[in-house]
Amino acid sequence: MVETELEIQASFKDPYFFDFLGLKDGYLENDLEAAILKELEHFILEMGKGFAFVARQKRIILDGKDFKIDLLFFHRKLKRLVAIDLKLGKFEASHKGQMELYLKWLNKHERQGDEEAPIGLILCAEKSNEQIELLEMGKDGIMVAEYWTELPSKNLLEQKLQQLLIEAKARIEHKNLMK
Repeated sequence: MVETELEIQASFKDPYFFDFLGLKDGYLENDLEAAILKELEHFILEMGKGFAFVARQKRIILDGKDFKIDLLFFHRKLKRLVAIDLKLGKFEASHKGQMELYLKWLNKHERQGDEEAPIGLILCAEKSNEQIELLEMGKDGIMVAEYWTELPSKNLLEQKLQQLLIEAKARIEHKNLMK
């Protein structure tokens, strides 16, 4: 069974709220990863239903060079490996190429016969919606989501909700024009 892009995206949240990690300003990617693993049960519950932990710092070697996938999960309902790449800053277009490399390696070397192709989730401190849209990330099985380590201010939450409403209305109008 092959899921549509929307079905895959519906299995993921955005943003993820990581307040339970207790991270304060000035943390590193290693700190984020260590905190997630320390609080793995909370992390999996925040990710949503169906996730099973597979590996931390999954080592892959390409052309004699080491690469490491930050976190590797399996999603039981989707029957896919899920590679998670943690980023401290804002999403950058180069993150897509790195994730594509991981997904192609997982597809070739780790995918079992009854599984669907692996998918990726890039967790960033801040998204870049325009870049993500132009790169058509979903078509390549890659989702990008923000994570928050503390609840944002009421004003920022209102701004984000307003932006989501504007984007949703634009998608609905676009779909109606395509009919």
